[in-house]
Amino acid sequence: MEIRFDNKYVLVTGASRGIGTAIAKLFSESGAKVIAHYHKNKEKADALINSLDGSGHFAVQADIANPESVNTMVEELIKKIGRIDIVVNNAGIYEEIDIAGMDYDDWVNSFSRTINTNLNGVANVSFLTSKNMIKNGGGIIINITSRGAFRGEPTSPAYGASKAGLNSFGQSLAKALAPSKVLVYSIAPGWVDTDMATEGMEGPNAQDIKDQSPFRRIAQPQEIAQAVLLLASGNEFMTGCILDVNGASYLRT
Repeated sequence: MEIRFDNKYVLVTGASRGIGTAIAKLFSESGAKVIAHYHKNKEKADALINSLDGSGHFAVQADIANPESVNTMVEELIKKIGRIDIVVNNAGIYEEIDIAGMDYDDWVNSFSRTINTNLNGVANVSFLTSKNMIKNGGGIIINITSRGAFRGEPTSPAYGASKAGLNSFGQSLAKALAPSKVLVYSIAPGWVDTDMATEGMEGPNAQDIKDQSPFRRIAQPQEIAQAVLLLASGNEFMTGCILDVNGASYLRT
């Protein structure tokens, strides 16, 4: 079955690299008009836009952790194109820490940065874009979370907490927005072959990480993108779901 998104406007946050780039490319191949969000790397975002199939794509800048920046981005998008049909909240950060060896100020700063980007920022993007979706009769929001929300992240507790919060937020939003035909889904990957995974995959534990899955490898960004497009096709009775895409490396019951 071919899934098409002809003339749908899709906002992908964190689109200038990794999973976000793969999502943007797959949507463009399926007929969508892609809005590629970036924070700092305009060059990569522009290169992505130039590489996409079709026409009508463009890049937008915002600091997802900054509420005013997010508000400005969404207001300008609505003014320019009138509607946002699908939002993929992919932008996020991951910081490893040593709880025993760090001081309190570093702890507070790291935790705040992570929560403000991975949870508060996503909440703000979702709130503002859902207003437009409600006005236009519906839409789809897809949040990229993590298996770390379930299994714990001892060297990045803020990351695990932010993704667990995002799972709960997505389920709450799904219930709240279902009467307005706005569907909300979450996808929880494990390790994915992106620059965020480079340190782990070049370190001494690389094979152990791969062996967490019975396929003895980590996911490719395209595999996460395929799951995004599946959910974006709009199955109403899947709203509120959390879809595990981790190669059976972590199984929930």
